[in-house]
Amino acid sequence: MNKKICSRRSRGSWLKFLIIIFLSAPAFAQTMSLDETLASFSSIGAGAAQFRWDPFFSSGTFTVGRHEASFSSGRAGESGTVLLDRRDILNLPLPYAERGDIRFPAVFVDQVKSSFIRYIEDARSRFRVAAIVIDPGHGGRDPGAIASHSVQGRTIRLVEKYLVLDISLQLYALLAASFPDKQVLLTRDSDITVSLEDRVNLANSIPMAENEVAIFVSVHTNASFNRNARGFEVFYLHPGYRREVIDRSSVADAEVLWILNSMMEQTLAAESTLLARNILNSLEETVGHLKPNRGIKPAEWFVVRNARMPAVLVELGFKTNETDAVLFDCDTHLRNLTEALYKGVSDFIASFERAGGFSAAQ
Repeated sequence: MNKKICSRRSRGSWLKFLIIIFLSAPAFAQTMSLDETLASFSSIGAGAAQFRWDPFFSSGTFTVGRHEASFSSGRAGESGTVLLDRRDILNLPLPYAERGDIRFPAVFVDQVKSSFIRYIEDARSRFRVAAIVIDPGHGGRDPGAIASHSVQGRTIRLVEKYLVLDISLQLYALLAASFPDKQVLLTRDSDITVSLEDRVNLANSIPMAENEVAIFVSVHTNASFNRNARGFEVFYLHPGYRREVIDRSSVADAEVLWILNSMMEQTLAAESTLLARNILNSLEETVGHLKPNRGIKPAEWFVVRNARMPAVLVELGFKTNETDAVLFDCDTHLRNLTEALYKGVSDFIASFERAGGFSAAQ
C-alpha cells in the first residue's frame, strides 16, 4: 500500500515538473521566420529592412536605414554576440538553422528592433545634413569663361559650363551613393540655362525639419586676364554682409526677429567657413602638388549670399593658364577634383553630425 502511494506521488511530481517545463519554455522556442523578422524591422518606419546572408561564415546582417545588426548563427538555444552599428554589443539568443531555414528568436528580434528604434530616435533629435545642393555654374546661353591654348601642336579649348557640369555629375553620383538618406540635388543636370534666382530658390525651398540643414556647393573654373594666374580657391560669404535668413512671417516681434536673424547669420557664416576649409583642405591633399592653393576668401557672390544655408563657391583652377588648362583637359584630373570635392563635403557632414551641430562642435 505504501509502495502504491509512493508511486502515485512520484508520478504526480514528474507531471508537475513537466508542466512547469512546458510553461517556462526557453525564449529560443518562440521564433520568427526571416519574412516575419523583416516585416517587424520594416514597421519601424525607417524604410524597408534589408538582410544579407554569408553562407560561408553562417553570418548575417540586418540593415534598417543607416543602422545595422550583425551576427553569426548558432545552435537552437545558444546565445552569442550581436554587433550593432559596429560599436554596440548585445548578448542575445542567436538565430539558428532549422530544416534549411533560419529561425530568429523572439528575444533577438525584440532587442534588435528596440535598438534600431533608439538609434533612429536619437538621430532625429540631433542636427544633421539632410540635403546637398550641387550647383554647376553657368549653362545654356551662359557658357561661362572660354579659353583656348595651343600646346605641342594641339589645340585645347575649354568651356566652363561643360567642365563644371562634368565634375558636378560625377560628384552627384558619389554623394548619392554614399548618402542614401540625404537628398542630393543638382541645380542643372544638362546644358540648360538656369537663372541665379532659380538656383537659390531651389535650395531654399527644400523642406527641412528643425534639426536639419542643407548645404550649397557652387562649382566653377576660373579665368583671368593675367595668364600666369592659376590654382584653386574657395569662397564663402563675407561675415560682415547683412542679410535676412529668417522668414518675417515666422516671428511677430520685430526685435526678436532681429536677434534671431543675427544669431542665424553668425551660425551660417561659421558653418560656411567650416565647409570652405574642409573643401580647400581636401583639394590641397588631392591636387595641391599640381596647382597652387589660393586659400579661402570672403566674397558676396549672388548664390552664396542668397542661399539660406552653409554655402560656398569653389574655383577649381584657371582655364586661362596653360598649365591649369592642360590639367583640365585630362579626365584623370577631373576625377581627382571630383573626389576632392566629395571628400571635403563628406568631412564637413561627418564633423557636423558627429557633434550634433556646429555649435556643439565648437
